[in-house]
Amino acid sequence: MPDNPTQRYAAFRKRQTHAQTAAFRFASKLPFELDRFQEEAIEALEADDNVLVAAPTGSGKTVVADFAVFLAQEHNVKAFYTTPIKALSNQKYHDLVEVFGEDHVGLLTGDTSINAEADIVVMTTEVLRNMLYEHSTTLQALRYVVLDEVHYLSDRFRGPVWEEVIIHLPPSVRVIGLSATVSNVEDFSDWLQSVRGHTKLVITENRPVPLEQHVIVQSDDHTPPELIDLYRRNANADTHQPKLNPQLIERLDQLDQQAARTHGKAQERKHSSRHERNAHRRNQSEHFANSRHVPRRWAVVDELDYEDLLPGIYFIFSRNGCDQAVEQCMNAGLELTSADEAQRIRGIVDEMVEGQLSRDDLKTLRFSSFRFALEEGFAAHHAGMVSLFRQIVERLFEAGLVKMVFATETLALGINMPARCVVVEKLEKFNGIGHVSLTPGEFTQLTGRAGRRGIDSIGHAVVVDHRDFVPATAAALASKRVYPLHSSFRPTFNMAVNLLNSSDYKTARMTLDHSFAQWEANESAWQLESRMDTLAQALHGYEDAFACDHGDFAEFMEIRMRLSDAQKHERQELKHKRFRSEKSRSRAFRELDQRIAELKDQERHHPCRECPDLTTHLKWGHRWAREKKELERVRDRYESRTGSVARQFDHICEILNNLGYITPEYADAVSPLTPAHHDKVKELLVPGRFSNSADFVDDAHTMVNYALTPRGQMLRRIYSEQDLVLAQMIVDHDLLGLSAPELAAVVSSLVYEARRGEGGGDGNFPGGPEGNVAIAVQASLGSRAHVSMLCEDYGLEPVKELDFGMSQIIYEWAKGETLSYVLRNTELTGGDFVRNTKRLADLLTQIAQVGRFFKDASSLSKVAEQAVHDVNRGIVAYSGVD
Repeated sequence: MPDNPTQRYAAFRKRQTHAQTAAFRFASKLPFELDRFQEEAIEALEADDNVLVAAPTGSGKTVVADFAVFLAQEHNVKAFYTTPIKALSNQKYHDLVEVFGEDHVGLLTGDTSINAEADIVVMTTEVLRNMLYEHSTTLQALRYVVLDEVHYLSDRFRGPVWEEVIIHLPPSVRVIGLSATVSNVEDFSDWLQSVRGHTKLVITENRPVPLEQHVIVQSDDHTPPELIDLYRRNANADTHQPKLNPQLIERLDQLDQQAARTHGKAQERKHSSRHERNAHRRNQSEHFANSRHVPRRWAVVDELDYEDLLPGIYFIFSRNGCDQAVEQCMNAGLELTSADEAQRIRGIVDEMVEGQLSRDDLKTLRFSSFRFALEEGFAAHHAGMVSLFRQIVERLFEAGLVKMVFATETLALGINMPARCVVVEKLEKFNGIGHVSLTPGEFTQLTGRAGRRGIDSIGHAVVVDHRDFVPATAAALASKRVYPLHSSFRPTFNMAVNLLNSSDYKTARMTLDHSFAQWEANESAWQLESRMDTLAQALHGYEDAFACDHGDFAEFMEIRMRLSDAQKHERQELKHKRFRSEKSRSRAFRELDQRIAELKDQERHHPCRECPDLTTHLKWGHRWAREKKELERVRDRYESRTGSVARQFDHICEILNNLGYITPEYADAVSPLTPAHHDKVKELLVPGRFSNSADFVDDAHTMVNYALTPRGQMLRRIYSEQDLVLAQMIVDHDLLGLSAPELAAVVSSLVYEARRGEGGGDGNFPGGPEGNVAIAVQASLGSRAHVSMLCEDYGLEPVKELDFGMSQIIYEWAKGETLSYVLRNTELTGGDFVRNTKRLADLLTQIAQVGRFFKDASSLSKVAEQAVHDVNRGIVAYSGVD
């Protein structure tokens, strides 16, 4: 409280002023008090700043986004709310409809368009990116853009879209970024400010619900599991560096010894001789140290229920593991719901399913088993399930009816499903190549779901004891500022033509220089700059030391360095180089020998050879040569980092020029230029500016820009990881003459992502080896190989292989077959089928539209339009939006 009249009056005036703000009006409508970080963020937003909020899961970051929408409504402008995944978009759409009404809220995802011109539109980030490139009229009056889960920009495949959006949004738009607590958020904020203007960074690391860490162990199948604290409980302990619980370490040691004894007795009975038994005992400790009994999943759930720690999410890094866990709990006879809850569950499930799927679809998806498990309080949640089933699980869990969800890590991304406890089965996962340890960021994202704000006083994170588990590993993962955010941005062919469509070549390069990827590279380059300065100073010192009255000693040393390199490295390279003929090989060695002879002659007749202090000078010269090589190495590293993104763009432009998607525009040095054109040429021809073959100058012409050809205009409309491959398939007429089902079968190779052990196809295509599909497949493989070869030639990553593993399934589906029929002889899950087919429908829609911009594709576009109709039906057409 102020202790004098002046302070009291100042406090009164401050309250009075605050009462007139939008922040006050917004806060007064909320059923809870704002946290300080929320107040700080919304005040900055009202002050017309961009805002970046970094806070733990469940801390209430979205309140800041809600205020941006509130501000937009007050100022009669538009607000876009972007999310990384469709499920999040659907969820946020429903949340906003509840507040503002369905007339004021729109939704745009890959397959759904509702009220697109509304003042509040929820969308996936890709949709906004496409709008920006198309200069959509929907962007008019746009003032606020929320980028939810903005740390997703580190995702290798989809992350670059976030940077494209941030860079290309109009200057008048304010960005609200919501991020997890990444360790280098200050760097990201600095970059955001460099691109978007003044940006307020708001960080909080405080969880609204405290989190306790536990480990669950089990002696054997006949005894109940034991829940043990990971950290020592001590009120006087340092909370910033808690110590491991000695009782946990002692108990794990006891279980190790028990496992060794149990296995030892069993094994000793198998060894007849005393020598074998003694050898076995010597290896026993090492061999059985990691053979503790692993707690059964159903037993873990039963123990958590007994401890009153449900509802919970049990993370298992395997789809099959999630499904098996539900089955194991059912077989164990566990029931987590009352009769009344089971009845409510059945009512909600039947209501959500009614009219959405056919009886055949429900039977194929084993709906009866799914619903029965739900009624008992159990569910799986993973990408192999159809979206309707996942939405049912989400709704029932949020309602507190389903008590245990076995989920893969995809559930940890943004979806609003808080729990009292989170269980992590292992501290490692399979990443598609091998088993890798969880990162601190991944562990924090998973356990962040534990603790429901306003319901639980404490959240609980439980790690299940497993092979190679060490308590110290779990403790290391449970840190706060956990993982760095790094850019995954890289130019793409589609990005290049879209940039060149809206700006000239120079401006496009400058735009890419503003990416977070280049910003990171430049930040790391300053250390190399410092190193180069140090080396340059050392060289000057050595040059002073070996200054020679007879001649230029640095020149003499450079001749010796070139001679040494030719004699050693270049000759060695030629020995291992493959030549087209023995004649060309002999010529290469003759040319090298001639150059070596010339260098020897220059070195032998150099005036410094006659210097009486040659030995002393050479001592300093050798040091100079060593530092000179180091300087060249560091300079190469520096140049590879600065402007690295723009150089990738240069290579992409060279490939596009090679294939006819863009064409150079020249300033003709012979014919007179207009003054404006002449100024543009002068501006572009900065000394040292052109360093690639795309930027060339000859006696007759100077390349000053690139223009899009009709092919380039077509490529602008293809948004796919395989953008140029598809464009080449269209240009090379690989897809002409196909029926709609045949076209869908071939194009599926561009979107199908096989899980390990699947994919590739069996080589059997509809119509046989001489049929239309097989012929189109061979042509498409040729187009892909051509593009990939060009990418390798220009130092870019080769494009991924086409995968025809889903072609037969798609063909049958497009011909009108049922879900049960197309999945009859495949390991493909319903969820995988639907997800890949939706992506296929999106790509076919793009092909259907390119005919308007590329007349050679007009007939193909009509077939693609029919193919979209054929594949986007039934369970595939389900959008998940009421």
